[in-house]
Formats: sequence, structure tokens, C-alpha cells
Amino acid sequence: MTNDSNIMMEIPEQKIIRMLLLSAIAVEIILVLLDAFVNYGKFTDIGAIRRMCNIAREDGMATWFASTQTLLAGLTALMVYIFSKHLGKPAIGWLVTALFFMYMAFDDGAQIHERVGTAFEVIAKRGDGGMLGTLLNISPSYPWQLVFVPVFGAIGLYMTYFLWKELSLSSSRVLMFLALASMGFAVGLDFIEGLDKEHPWNIYTFIRDYFETRSYTVWHFAKVLEEFLEMLSISFFWVVFTKHLFHVLKPQGCAIKIRP
Repeated sequence: MTNDSNIMMEIPEQKIIRMLLLSAIAVEIILVLLDAFVNYGKFTDIGAIRRMCNIAREDGMATWFASTQTLLAGLTALMVYIFSKHLGKPAIGWLVTALFFMYMAFDDGAQIHERVGTAFEVIAKRGDGGMLGTLLNISPSYPWQLVFVPVFGAIGLYMTYFLWKELSLSSSRVLMFLALASMGFAVGLDFIEGLDKEHPWNIYTFIRDYFETRSYTVWHFAKVLEEFLEMLSISFFWVVFTKHLFHVLKPQGCAIKIRP
């Protein structure tokens, strides 16, 4: 009879990390190519197929992948929290990180900030929102950014501070920097997207005029770039969380053996 306590499971850490990152990036590139050739390039005249490949609509395959990946990243951070707490290490930051990413997955799937933003726009246009309506009218871009961006920004700053102290591997810090840079650039594109076409900060209008192309073409591929950068950012974060999970699990060699 086999003694279960002698069973050893080996996990090739580097191989899993490499496969995870490359697979996620490959899927994201494929989604962009499907949008470019099937949707925008009109590979098919079937509207349902083109909408399914349209990244800018945020209700197709790309949105499913993005929300699923974000949820998995959040669950990975939650596992780090559980094991860290079990080992008696500071873990509250990992719980905050896990809950934030799981909320972001829910937000992506249910389009919460877009729909709340629509409600804010209605309030602003009605002019009956009191101080809130006045505040929303100040925003040159999407009104929802006045509420969500400061809150998400504060949580993001806390997570950045916590993770930078928590992560011991230089490669993890590099990936975290790439994740923050990608997400920051995506937020900037989202801000520009919400500007009026004639706003002096709207570089999309400049690009349209300079290249003498359609507004839709510029807007669409800017939106595709924004969504791609968001997905890429989450991929980097997911890899960072996974690397740290392996780092936390390594002392538990009695049950799991993690090799490079």
C-alpha cells in the first residue's frame, strides 16, 4: 500500500511561468488579428461573427477572455493570501489585491463602469444632479472617470507600494512595472476617447486629419489598442502573482517540490 505522505508532486516553475505568459500574449494577439481581419476587414458578411470578434464592442470573445483572466489573477492573489496567512506572513495587502482584481473581473463582465458612466451622463445633461451634476460637467472626458479613477488610483497606489515591498525577485518587479505602464497607457487612451472631437487634447482628430482617414478607423483601432494593453497588463500581473505563489509554496516542500 502506498503511503500518501511520501507522494511528491514536482512543479516546473519556470516552464509554467513561461507558458502562462506566452500563451496569454498569444491569445491577445490572436484576438487583435481576428478583430482586424474578421471584423474590420469584413472577412465575413455575417454580422454576428464580426460582432463576436469586435474588441471595441466589449461584449465578444475579447471581453470574455479579459474578465476570465482578471478573475484568475485575482484568485491567484487570493491563494497567495491564504498561504501567506497560514505561514504567519503579512497578508492583508494580498487580500486587498485579490478582492480588487476579482471586482475588476466582475466589472469587465457586467460593464459596470460603462453603465454607471451612462447614468452619470444622464444626470449631467439633465442638470438636476446638484453638486454631482456640476462636478460631472467639469470633466472634459467621460464623467465616470471623476468617480472611478480616483478610487481605482488610490487602490492602485496602495497595491504598487505593497507589491514593490513584497516582491523579492527583480524579474517580478520588472513585470509589475510593465503591467503598470501598460495599464496607465490604456487609461490615457480611454481619457482621450471620451474627449470631444474638437477638444485640443484629442489626438485622434489630429491623426484622422493627418492621415486623411475616417474617424471610425482611428477610434476603433485606438480602442483595440486600449483593450489589448489592458489585457496585457493583467497578463503581467497574473504572472507576477503566480511567481510569488511559487515563492511562497517553496518552503512547503513536504507536499510540493518546485523546481526551476
